[in-house]
Amino acid sequence: MSAANSTAKRVILLGSTGSIGTSALKVARDLPERMQIVGLAANSSADALVQQAIETGVKHVALTDAAAAAKAQAQLPDGVTLHTGTQGLIDLVNACEADMVLVAIVGTAGLAPALAAIERGMHLAVASKEILVMAGEAVTEAAKRKNVNLLPVDSEHNAIFQCLEGHRHSEVRRILLTASGGPFRQLPADQLPAVTVAQALKHPTWTMGRKITIDSATLFNKGLEMIEAKWLFDVPMDKIEVVVHPQSIVHSMVEFADNSVIAQLSHSDMCFPIQYAVTWPDRVPNNLKPLDFAKLAALHFEAPRVDDFPAINLARHAGTVTGHPVSVGGGNPHNSLLPSHKSVVYERNLTALTKILERTAYFLTAWKHGTYYRTYPEYVQDEVVRNLKNRNQFKTGNPFTPFVVEDENLVTARFPAIWDWSSAMTACTAASR
Repeated sequence: MSAANSTAKRVILLGSTGSIGTSALKVARDLPERMQIVGLAANSSADALVQQAIETGVKHVALTDAAAAAKAQAQLPDGVTLHTGTQGLIDLVNACEADMVLVAIVGTAGLAPALAAIERGMHLAVASKEILVMAGEAVTEAAKRKNVNLLPVDSEHNAIFQCLEGHRHSEVRRILLTASGGPFRQLPADQLPAVTVAQALKHPTWTMGRKITIDSATLFNKGLEMIEAKWLFDVPMDKIEVVVHPQSIVHSMVEFADNSVIAQLSHSDMCFPIQYAVTWPDRVPNNLKPLDFAKLAALHFEAPRVDDFPAINLARHAGTVTGHPVSVGGGNPHNSLLPSHKSVVYERNLTALTKILERTAYFLTAWKHGTYYRTYPEYVQDEVVRNLKNRNQFKTGNPFTPFVVEDENLVTARFPAIWDWSSAMTACTAASR
């Protein structure tokens, strides 16, 4: 896997020790003639990153956690440069000669290196939906300007991408994002307050990281995917719908103007969309498990329970009212990880998500007439201003001037382009006036 191959696509892997990252490494291992890893980055998993560096033979790696970086420095082979901190992700992108950057970092940290990759003309394979949710307009416009491809790695968006190939944009009637429904799909509403963290982390069909598993249990993840689809495929929110499909065999569908529907099917294995993003436009033989339709159980579809899982309608509202997507810039990566004790506070995570979004609101940015405006609920205004590290930057119109708003639990936004979904229902209307 470490041997150079002139025909292989050179890939920087951001988030290499997570579930997407390890699947990407498997693809590279299985298809060395098509994919060569040239850079690796992780947050704090020093031991795993060191082993990956040894296996792949990369010359540049990054760790954002300082303690992990110090540990890894003593273990990395000679000749491997270690980049550290959040700046280290950008430095890694700038140090490597690559064709593509696969962004699989949870939360907001993937935005800056993604933009750096675009500026260098590297194509993006996007697994971190947050970078499009919080800065979709900036990312898509930059990609167009630099003639860079945005290739979706999320199974649903990769499926849509495949379904749309060869079709005109004007032919699309609607996009149908499938959702497994999560572990609480059939749980009666009156029993939802008693669910536990352990139950929420048991996804019925996918093996994923902790954050995305929790977001899937509340359908919060599906709301983010709706906004991601808006930017990836340039479609309005009213053309994006969600349908629950518990078997997770049909990964998404597209309905066209003639009422025909094209779907993409495969087993629930992230190696499928990762491989297609890397090898596109080619289809390459692999060792992944094929579907056996004679053995498949019936494929079931149903409408989502939007009253019990309100994130879907919140996402639609945010995207429609403001004309811009909203994300939990820094709050969701922390709040979605749930309390460590056994009982999940249901009001926080399921039945009253709107109240939670209002209560945890700290910062919202909106693009209006070419200027970034910051709006937030009045009851947190003083707290926001007190915590600004540079109050002059608060008034700037530069969409990429860094700033930090800190709370005891959150590090909210690091770029003014980041939208804080937590204030969606309380601030979106004001921001769009």
